[in-house]
Amino acid sequence: MKKFISLALCLALMVGCMAGCGSKGNNTSATSASPAASASATAIKIGGTGPLSGAAAIYGTAAKNGAKIAVDEINAMGESIQFDLKYEDDEHDAEKAVNAYNTLKDWGMQISLGSVTSKPCEATSALTYEDRIFALTPSASSTAVTEGKDNQFQMCFSDPNQGTASAQYISDQKLGTKIAVIYKNDDVYSKGIYDKFASKAKELGLNIVSATTFTDDSQTDFTVQLSEAQKAGADLLFLPMYYQPASLILSQAKSMNYAPKFFGVDGMDGILTMEGFDASLAEGVMLLTPFNADSTDEKTQSFVKKYKELYNETPNQFAADAYDCVYALYSACKIAGITSDMDASSICDKMVATFTDANFKFDGLTGTGVTWDKTGAVSKTPKGMVIKNGAYAGM
Repeated sequence: MKKFISLALCLALMVGCMAGCGSKGNNTSATSASPAASASATAIKIGGTGPLSGAAAIYGTAAKNGAKIAVDEINAMGESIQFDLKYEDDEHDAEKAVNAYNTLKDWGMQISLGSVTSKPCEATSALTYEDRIFALTPSASSTAVTEGKDNQFQMCFSDPNQGTASAQYISDQKLGTKIAVIYKNDDVYSKGIYDKFASKAKELGLNIVSATTFTDDSQTDFTVQLSEAQKAGADLLFLPMYYQPASLILSQAKSMNYAPKFFGVDGMDGILTMEGFDASLAEGVMLLTPFNADSTDEKTQSFVKKYKELYNETPNQFAADAYDCVYALYSACKIAGITSDMDASSICDKMVATFTDANFKFDGLTGTGVTWDKTGAVSKTPKGMVIKNGAYAGM
């Protein structure tokens, strides 16, 4: 009898230890769904890399948060398709993005959200192509991300499309007669937008009176570039860049008593939540973006309300694009009959076929009737926004 009791106790202890180990394993996902909504044993593993620390963290954190909200909502539906989400920090660095990607691959990633920013995504897209893992990036806009890779797709506008659309919008709205441009010539995002903007501006007869550049090593002092624009009489300054250097340009322009109109692109979305930035400096700044957090439609209002409750801030376009990525993947998985027991390569083939099907259309926060072509580029309508009273408003 004593031997039987001892054996029973040993078995109980072993079961307890195994249960404890199992619960620890569920914590490996950096941003997995909440326990009440998850179905990790049968979930499709989605991974992504982004700057969760460092100067560009506002982009990666927003994308991670937006994707997590979507995953939690989908898992809470209790349907057959469930997702397990994991994000790894790449610090906006290509080499670190490769390491982060390998961590996700070892985890068992079946579908990728690529990388949040362009240069890291160029590196990881080469790996997802080689490994045949389907990828849909929320915000990496470089054409090199998708070029020559049939399994790479973008939720955001590509750099050329942003440059072309910006020139067209400025021309249509007659926003400036003399235009100056400041762009970052060692950044594929900034230079890619500028190249197409300049080409389209010439076609439309826009008058570019100054085009100056900066690099990583010179992105703290813009007095030379601003002085040249001011001397040339530019009444509109086009800024195809991220919000950090743009914030300095706005501040330094004010100190010079230079007040042209400012027009930016989606990388400037987030400037209002930048720590230590005087939001009044951005008053009147215009930009093209596919998302407006102040929109009155029910879907946007619900997302913004939930985002504010969870993260105590207004979501930017990066959060909305990542949210849409997850729901687009969910829609495609349902159509393609994707299940969690499929290998990544099989899933990839089915997802490519679905996303390039002319009948596949997606309605999300950042666009309705959204489609993709065989190059992975997205088709949706950009919205002109202006910053008024510290918030975005439609133009």
